[in-house]
Amino acid sequence: MLTYKIDVLETLKESGYNTTRLRKEKLLGENAIQSLRRGEMVGIIALEKICTLLDMQPGNIIKYVENAEK
Repeated sequence: MLTYKIDVLETLKESGYNTTRLRKEKLLGENAIQSLRRGEMVGIIALEKICTLLDMQPGNIIKYVENAEK
């Protein structure tokens, strides 16, 4: 399963993108912001936007962890 390596919302905030700005400038949708708050994976389009905003590669943001339930 995929999981976040970083706290995405906190990293965005440190880069000057608080949730109000993300909504107001339509940088991320409400569903993506709520998913990030819950620690759930966002879609590929939202991930691409996050990569652009943070100037990071997807591998810097998410990682694959094997599911222990196999």
